[in-house]
Amino acid sequence: MAGSCVGESDGLTFWVAEQKDYDDVMSISVQIYGGNDYLPHRYAGWMTEPDRAVILGRRDGKLVALVSGLIVDEGCTVVVEGLRVCPSERGRGVAGVIQRFADQYIQQLYPSVRTKRQTKVDEPSAGPTQTLSKFTELGRRAGLSIIGEADSFEGFISHLRNKLHSTTGSEPGVSVPQMFLIEDEQHLKNILLDPELPSRVELPGGAIIQDWQALQPIEGNLEILARRNLTWLADKPERPAFLSFYTPPYPIPYKGGSLRFNIDMFGTDLVSAKRALAGHFEKVRERREVKGKVLVHVYLNKSLWEGMREFCEGYTGVTRCREYWEQLFLERGM
Repeated sequence: MAGSCVGESDGLTFWVAEQKDYDDVMSISVQIYGGNDYLPHRYAGWMTEPDRAVILGRRDGKLVALVSGLIVDEGCTVVVEGLRVCPSERGRGVAGVIQRFADQYIQQLYPSVRTKRQTKVDEPSAGPTQTLSKFTELGRRAGLSIIGEADSFEGFISHLRNKLHSTTGSEPGVSVPQMFLIEDEQHLKNILLDPELPSRVELPGGAIIQDWQALQPIEGNLEILARRNLTWLADKPERPAFLSFYTPPYPIPYKGGSLRFNIDMFGTDLVSAKRALAGHFEKVRERREVKGKVLVHVYLNKSLWEGMREFCEGYTGVTRCREYWEQLFLERGM
């Protein structure tokens, strides 16, 4: 086996992941996250991303587990992502073993890390959930999941715009005000570093959660956000009370092959949320970023979920594909 072992514990050996491990990683990831797995698309990027550690766990040479950590908040925090265990090893404590090793390994590489952060799914319809031991829950967002063919988006956007006219009481033929597109880096920086932003847009736990990565709005995290190639919209160009962005759609295994399109929203104004949703769909359409089946996840303040569910209904080409669910933002000391 090429490469070098970086440790061992409880019958497992641990290795720093390499590009050549891709097939092994995919073999333990079948149907993980219900087909919503981002890792097939992002694995190669993880191999070269600054300040990221990806650890593999093997038993008798066979890959059985993976976990990754990204160092954020100017070296003070690790964001845990990608945890998975092969089906034959689940329920045997392997997840805990690899996480404990990864914590130790990351602190050796980054002694300044003091906090561990992660996000997880809660399905209220399935009954009470237990947050992870030793973690503090800092915030929750609702998840609204819809699905449709890319060819349906043109009609869906018109459907949303017509509903917006009805919501805002606009006269027929009068366009509903658009959200402001934020493209200038300095302008975006000024917005994100405004100390009043977290309270004004009600950031969950004071963090910007981008596609499950929770980042404090501080200068050291802006480069991380910049390399995600996000499209930002705001309700007004200065001191926005509603802020949102979308991550470029990427392929996932869902239903034999789909695109995943994630929209993160921050704020509590329902009309702004509706305008932002329509605006993001329009940008994706203009850029021809989608084709085939598209699974859309919108992450938003819990108070907006019911209104946004109603807003998206009524167009047969795009339908809701999941009951109400929540995203939990968790943190603990190392």
